[in-house]
Amino acid sequence: MENDTVVTEFTLGGFMDQPELQVILLVLFLVIYIITLVGNFGMILIITADSHLHTPMYFFLKNLSFLDICYSSVITPKAMISFATGNQVISYNGCATQMFFFCLFGTTEGVLVGVMAYDRFTAICNPLLYHIIMSKKRCFGLLSISYFFGFFNCCTQTGFTFSLSFCGPTVINHFFCDVPVVMKASCSNTFANEIVLLVFCGIISVFTATVVLISYCYIVATILRIPSVQGRHKAFSTCTSHLMVVSLFFGTVFFMYAQPGAMSSPNQGKVVSIFYTIVIPMLNPLIYSLRNKEVKEALNRQIRRKPLSAEAQHFFG
Repeated sequence: MENDTVVTEFTLGGFMDQPELQVILLVLFLVIYIITLVGNFGMILIITADSHLHTPMYFFLKNLSFLDICYSSVITPKAMISFATGNQVISYNGCATQMFFFCLFGTTEGVLVGVMAYDRFTAICNPLLYHIIMSKKRCFGLLSISYFFGFFNCCTQTGFTFSLSFCGPTVINHFFCDVPVVMKASCSNTFANEIVLLVFCGIISVFTATVVLISYCYIVATILRIPSVQGRHKAFSTCTSHLMVVSLFFGTVFFMYAQPGAMSSPNQGKVVSIFYTIVIPMLNPLIYSLRNKEVKEALNRQIRRKPLSAEAQHFFG
């Protein structure tokens, strides 16, 4: 246990063995990060500025964009500094902080994606009661629940992980302090930690995915009963963007955390991690803006600076 006090920093050795990739990765991460910031900040500004989008659906979408900015910013700037300077060192406290906020924003986003499925279920299956059910109070309550799960999971994962012993110079085979790879770098028995990771991430992922699945089963059944082809197409179009986001997010998260082999293939995990930590936050605003007619119309209104109506003011005031 005396060795615990020796470790004051970690080395992020994810791509140290491939120095020829450093410049390529720096440029790639920089371009993706800029697109992520522009896309998500743009989505937040458009939704805030256009009163036509002051509805529960876009309230959650704006918060999804905020989480994507935070989620990506926890990882990408530090990784770019490492690629640019060749200095892969991160302090013990810095590693714990990065893991804490990564788990916080990542878990919150996962739960929020499930909340958005419930919102679509309510809008399509109970359209007459939609604004009563999805009141301002209910929306803020659901958002608070998302953050509660995120805070609970990040405290648990970070606390359990950094209660382990780390002996001597510690190299983490990753480009950021993710839970499985930090556990793998420990000289303690990590069986209990692996069970906690599997159970918590499994429960949150399975519960949220179940909410999404049940919601869309009802949504599809309701849409198929709509008599007009145009009505069915309009209803489906409001869901396809969300389904793409759900598939991307939960597919990669399940692969990384909610399976017993989550720690067995670090090299494969690094590639998948680039996708869900760097690429997905970039894709979300592109998916919603390119496939969403209302967002494109709102963008055109802002560009042309047309007067906006007071529609949906009852939600945000």
